[in-house]
Amino acid sequence: MARDDPLAWARDHTPILRSFQEEYGDEQPLDGYTVAFASHLEPKSGVAIETLNVAGADVLFAPSEPKSTHGDVVEALDAREGIEAFAWEGMTDAEFDEAQQDLLERGPDFILDDGCELIAKVHADHPEVAESVLGGGEQTTAGITRLEAMDADDVLQFPVYGVNDTPMKHFFDNVHGTGESSLTNVAITTNSIISGKDVVVAGYGYCGRGIARKARGMGAKTIVTEIDPRKALEAHMDGHRVMSMAEAAEVGDLFITATGSREVLRGEHFERMADGATLANSGHFDVEILLDDLAQMAADVSHPKEGVTRYHMPDGRRLNLLAEGRLVNLTGPYSQGHPAEVMDTTFAMMFVAAYDMLVDDPGLSPGLYAIPDRLDRQVADRKLETLDVERDEPTESQRAYERQWEHPDSSF
Repeated sequence: MARDDPLAWARDHTPILRSFQEEYGDEQPLDGYTVAFASHLEPKSGVAIETLNVAGADVLFAPSEPKSTHGDVVEALDAREGIEAFAWEGMTDAEFDEAQQDLLERGPDFILDDGCELIAKVHADHPEVAESVLGGGEQTTAGITRLEAMDADDVLQFPVYGVNDTPMKHFFDNVHGTGESSLTNVAITTNSIISGKDVVVAGYGYCGRGIARKARGMGAKTIVTEIDPRKALEAHMDGHRVMSMAEAAEVGDLFITATGSREVLRGEHFERMADGATLANSGHFDVEILLDDLAQMAADVSHPKEGVTRYHMPDGRRLNLLAEGRLVNLTGPYSQGHPAEVMDTTFAMMFVAAYDMLVDDPGLSPGLYAIPDRLDRQVADRKLETLDVERDEPTESQRAYERQWEHPDSSF
């Protein structure tokens, strides 16, 4: 019997990436470049790595989170010529950091990143390598936050496209991908119903918006907490209850953090939570739920179910933490990340970011850049083609109307 291909199902559901493989497989425009790729190493990211390699690049890949790596995917990719793994399933946090450092010592030409893991490390720990990197792309909100800080401090040594902030990424991956995969994995891990629960979503950016919208669609009574007054107002106008976390802690059944910040749920909130409250994190790093506070407050800790850590409070309350406070949609025991159809557009944007900066528009000065709108539209058109969906084209009259700044008249 032939060995199963761990990328086969994801490949079936990533038609944009397949179209790039078909278009660039013979031409190989990335030949001669070494691309470093950091992400959650599961089948969809495997197809993205494969696509870069088919287009000619040598690819060095490492995880962006140590607990989300699929060993069969790593082995299948590492066996291919021109692809090298700096990852294995079950690696510790220390091994995770060491593997990323080993990758960077190889001196990649381009970095496609998740959480700004490699880009931050190459600047902090390998400045001589950073000087020779031609460019990069970043796919997460947390990573963009770090890059904005680096750009503000004027330390970036090469240009980086902020892929996360382009519409084809955040309107679909962040809203629908994070929304569906987070709630799906909460439900699967706990084997409990979401309908009828008071679900507290911390943060109302694109990810939090998606989680709150999907939770309400499943019958939950949604509560949103925010620090930005505009986003709080937006959540209110979208029909969610908006309150402080101190208030929400007293009424919530399920808490999901999606802020990109740290210490969103902490001791003062744990003290107010009801017996049986469930805590999950959908932000990139495992710092949104303050685990030290939970551990210090608990009289005992148990594991009633795989993927669930139960903290027993001295007063008898039990607080249930999912996936050890790491990404619930990627690091839980049953987690598979975002749906492949959504990651198809995200990884397509990462691919065109590399192609554009290396082939079409080299020579950008160092800094953080918005990815060109033309690239976003090209990927959108490809996605529509794969869905066999047609759209209208503007008429010449409509194009002229867009350029007309004087008061229009009936003769137009």
